[in-house]
Amino acid sequence: MAVVTVTNLRKYFGVIPAVDGISLEIQEGEFVTLLGPSGCGKTTTLRLIAGLEENDAGEIWIGGRIVSAPHNGVFVLPEKREIGMVFQSYAIWPHMTVFENVAFPLRIRHLGRAVIREKVEKVLTLTGIEDLASRLATQLSGGQQQRVAIARAFAVEPAVLLMDEPLSNLDAKLRDHMRFELRELQRRTGVTTIYVTHDQAESMVLSDRIVVMNKGRIEQVGAPQEIYESPRSKFVSDFVGLVNLIEVDVLDLSGEKCRLRAKNGREFLCEAARVSSEVRNGVALIRPENLKLGRDGVFGNNVNTFEGIVESATYFGDHRDYQIRDGDLILRSKTDTAVNFARGDRVTLYVHPRHILVLGEEK
Repeated sequence: MAVVTVTNLRKYFGVIPAVDGISLEIQEGEFVTLLGPSGCGKTTTLRLIAGLEENDAGEIWIGGRIVSAPHNGVFVLPEKREIGMVFQSYAIWPHMTVFENVAFPLRIRHLGRAVIREKVEKVLTLTGIEDLASRLATQLSGGQQQRVAIARAFAVEPAVLLMDEPLSNLDAKLRDHMRFELRELQRRTGVTTIYVTHDQAESMVLSDRIVVMNKGRIEQVGAPQEIYESPRSKFVSDFVGLVNLIEVDVLDLSGEKCRLRAKNGREFLCEAARVSSEVRNGVALIRPENLKLGRDGVFGNNVNTFEGIVESATYFGDHRDYQIRDGDLILRSKTDTAVNFARGDRVTLYVHPRHILVLGEEK
């Protein structure tokens, strides 16, 4: 059952469309991430669902109930929408203890003291901060404050949890740890979650589905693997991870394999199923980890082998990153650390036909 449904949602700031006619259904228990660059409309979409902004057109449904429909004069206030919200800034009151911060939304709902204590103690234990209940917010680390914000959102037992880049203020190591902790918490509770981020890695780790947004519109919706391996546009491929983009002509699309020619004359094969239908000119997409490097002859007589010169070689600890020149093409390759070349080395490159995706030219 769809817990959240938005239909033809629009929001303008002046004459600029911040959200431009998006439609989306989010199922019960799903973790869905709105992913995109700054200004793409992802946070505005979240705020519209929360009721912190009013949409100019379209409808929003939560839990089978319409909560916003300007054409019918419907607008349900945020506190009536059965949502929990976690902000980027955490919005923790510094003069309150952890217990008081988490209890606050329950008190404004006029719940009894015993009920409030039971609910607060439950979510403090759930988020692993029960020992911090009497501490002031000013005595907490960034990670602890984030847990308080999450506990407060869970305390109201929301039908939908909305999260606006809640990990962006944490250092890299803690952010990586909290991704897994947050995902496990969502799995244990089963709460339907809509999460906003510009971090591609974060969206991959957390999501059941990713909604890639650009200029107020949805570019693609799909599971993380689908978004990464089968992007439907150059924007999605380039925003979600590194990618080599090669302009090509499609020479032959008659069998199981398709023959391509790059602008520098290089020819190679890809699987016909990975070519958009009726494409004659387009762009070939190759992820850097799928572009293999070796010394001369290491790949034998396989198709899709060609030579290049190492322009740069960078060591990252768990992998190496190379830039390879093939004529006027500069290609990126990501390898394990056992593959070790230096700037200026001549190398052989190989890509399997199944690892090339061809998209048509975009208008």
